[in-house]
Amino acid sequence: SRAVAGVLAGRGLGPETTVGLAIPRSLDSIVALFAVLRVGAAYVPLELDHPDERIAAIVEDARPDAILTVSAVSPRLTGTVADTAGLIELDRPLPAAEPFVTFAPDDPDRLRHPAYTIYTSGSTGKPKGVVTEYAGLTNMLVNHQRRIFEPVLAEHGHRTFRIAHTVSFAFDMSWEELLWLADGHEVHICDEELRRDAPGLVEYCLEHGIDVINVTPTYAQQLVAEGLLDQPERRPALVLLGGEAVTPTLWQRLAETEGTVGYNLYGPTEYTINTLGVGTFECQDPVVGVPIDNTDVYVLDPWLRPLPDGVPGELYVSGVGIARGYLGQCAQTAHRFVACPFGAPGERMYRTGDLVFRRPDGNLTYLGRTDQQVKIRGHRVELGEVEAAFAAHPAVRFAAAVAQPDPQVDGAYRLAAYLVLDGADLAAVATEVGTGLPDFLRPTHYAEVDSIPLTVNGKADTKALPEAKPLGALTTSGERGPETETETTVCEFFAEALDLDDDEVSAVSDFVSLGGHSMLAVRLIGLLRREYGPVITIRDLFTLRTPEAIARHLDDDHDNS
Repeated sequence: SRAVAGVLAGRGLGPETTVGLAIPRSLDSIVALFAVLRVGAAYVPLELDHPDERIAAIVEDARPDAILTVSAVSPRLTGTVADTAGLIELDRPLPAAEPFVTFAPDDPDRLRHPAYTIYTSGSTGKPKGVVTEYAGLTNMLVNHQRRIFEPVLAEHGHRTFRIAHTVSFAFDMSWEELLWLADGHEVHICDEELRRDAPGLVEYCLEHGIDVINVTPTYAQQLVAEGLLDQPERRPALVLLGGEAVTPTLWQRLAETEGTVGYNLYGPTEYTINTLGVGTFECQDPVVGVPIDNTDVYVLDPWLRPLPDGVPGELYVSGVGIARGYLGQCAQTAHRFVACPFGAPGERMYRTGDLVFRRPDGNLTYLGRTDQQVKIRGHRVELGEVEAAFAAHPAVRFAAAVAQPDPQVDGAYRLAAYLVLDGADLAAVATEVGTGLPDFLRPTHYAEVDSIPLTVNGKADTKALPEAKPLGALTTSGERGPETETETTVCEFFAEALDLDDDEVSAVSDFVSLGGHSMLAVRLIGLLRREYGPVITIRDLFTLRTPEAIARHLDDDHDNS
């Protein structure tokens, strides 16, 4: 990282400048990230799984001064402001430069420069960049060393831990693993396929003696079902949870597992990753916890008056970890980052939009949202962004996006889109709009309606809407059914994993069009492996996609074995 930092410094990059990161998951990702931090610049992670249009929109908004990438990715960045920013390809010889160690070590204000800008879903229809300073990251490390690392390490002789890095670098939760690296521990970078493959990830953790894993509660439940905690001598010492609410079942399982603790980390991107935290060794209930170090939280009514214990109110947070605001969006920054009447002059607090109440023991309990923001597989989603994407299509007269409980995944939600169309085909519109949306913003279920029913307040009456169906299930009747024994079995597994009737799955049904996503892929792969053995992976599923193609793959493997 010192060599790459030298190249960046040689280009004049340092505090108050920005560097984009467009690198596939690998050790190069860590090298590039820490090189940016060495020179005191801010990094902007670009999620390569996202459509090119969304990557281009983020690059256009962030306007980085340089982009670290590799030659295989560079073509995806041409035609954007990246052309003028300048690409530095890490898999080609680097320009000659003196290694660079760290920026402004004697500057007392060095931690007040931005460390990263991470983009989240925006209610206006465009993603918004949250600018976070080094002070928040430093505070997180100090807090974690005292409240998480020390208690867990003490139980295991203060040995060097092994941490599995499974979170996208475009997600601020990815810093949970990196803080262990900064503390001198061993971090394993799981590639894109491994991090999404629950059986494979559990096998990796057990084989390599992984001590710490950091995942969403939804994914943790799948890892537990695959045997993560089953072997006392090889189970992880710590399971970090974040990104969405923890179910009582998962929390109880972690609390009852000898040698393993769970730790719930709550926090919006606007307050440097974590605001609250609690471990299974501190509370028996899946609360969101108490404030981290150098952080104040307030439960307030609409007039910013503090509420007593047990009374629900909106959560406001202030302290050293508060972000600067939204990049280039002064009005939105002013709306969400408001003056703190309880702190020093000039101090700000962030309106989280989360509804909570404080218990007598000081822990906060999460109740829900005060707005339309939801969590989909750990990602923050503004329903307004989904609706705006569909409303921009010329054939859509009106669109309503709804988050519905996912019956297949405990505590999770899925997106449904209700569209009023102007004579267009539902499948065609859904496909055209969906190609420009990341996976977590793309609805899995659809319904065409004549109008959107409204409540007395003029808002969409979601309870009066008809049942939405996966797009693929709406066209199954005209498609061929399974013809071979393997096709029949695979179709049955599709229906079981996706909670569909057998007649809603044809031999040529597309997994994604049937409502499939990464979490349900783990379930389907589990069913297939129990029947046919470890001959198919998550990557195979998303490549083959149909029962017909998967059955052919399985039959070919059987014939060749």
